[in-house]
Amino acid sequence: MFNHFTGMDLSVIIPLYNEEESLGELTSWIVRVLDSEGLSYEIIFIDDGSTDRSWATIEQLHAENKSIKGVRFRRNYGKSAALYYGFQVCTGEVIITMDADLQDSPDEIPALYNMIKAQGYDLVSGWKRKRYDPFIKNSTSKLYNWTTRRMSGLKLHDMNCGLKAYRKEVVKSIEVRGEMHRYIPVIAYWTGFRKIGEKVVVHRRRKYGVTKFGMDRFMKGYLDLLSITFVSRFGRRPMHLFGTAGTIIFTVGLLAAVYLGAQKIYNLNHGIRAILIADSPYFYISLVAMIIGTQLFLTGFLAEMISRAVSDEPAYQVEKEMGFTE
Repeated sequence: MFNHFTGMDLSVIIPLYNEEESLGELTSWIVRVLDSEGLSYEIIFIDDGSTDRSWATIEQLHAENKSIKGVRFRRNYGKSAALYYGFQVCTGEVIITMDADLQDSPDEIPALYNMIKAQGYDLVSGWKRKRYDPFIKNSTSKLYNWTTRRMSGLKLHDMNCGLKAYRKEVVKSIEVRGEMHRYIPVIAYWTGFRKIGEKVVVHRRRKYGVTKFGMDRFMKGYLDLLSITFVSRFGRRPMHLFGTAGTIIFTVGLLAAVYLGAQKIYNLNHGIRAILIADSPYFYISLVAMIIGTQLFLTGFLAEMISRAVSDEPAYQVEKEMGFTE
């Protein structure tokens, strides 16, 4: 049994979309595990615009247990939006995220909690070594993880596992948009949280409903990986990327044009027959290089101005909140 700390011990954030059948069973399981450990907790369901009776089920669960809280979006924004909003409203010292489909086991929570509180990890990601997902989802997940490890330098086996544990400071410091929930460990790592680990967790077969995975997420995932790579490194200083590239390309083009001009003057002074500069293909290559360099420099300048002027606060339309003021 864990010792109590100042404030609430644990927040469990569960994003969901059309999972009414599993919510009651999942909640009972989580409550049983947490009560047996003597932890103070809150369970926050983020209903991402469900069209079934998920919200009605959450209201019923809240009426039975005030530690259960809920947020309902007006429409479906995606898992990243649900997690980001949950990160903003949670109050626990340790935050656990898990899926609502019963494929993540609540029995893993105490060990994950201990890795944060006792072992000092900033973030612990679950590793579903044995998975029960469809073949396509398994294959794309392996490809994502391999690519992300190579691009980020973060050696985790399963970036996209929904079962994760965080220190409170981590979730309050990162921003998750688009399909970037699959790269939260990378975002945290590039934000400056270095003690990131993983734990092998049980992955259970889906008991209710159907998977929300679609092939459109395959391309979106890779685009988001490129996006967070750029934003993490150059989001606040785009001029460093575009300005540097533009200056180098412009300089190469300018030097090439100067060389052609100097060669023409040399030939004329020594009575050597020379073609017109405009007849040389290298003239047009150097001209194009100078134009591209100028455009990249201007792009960096405009991006710098936009990054300073635009607010970073994402806006999600929340229809209802329940349990946060009681």
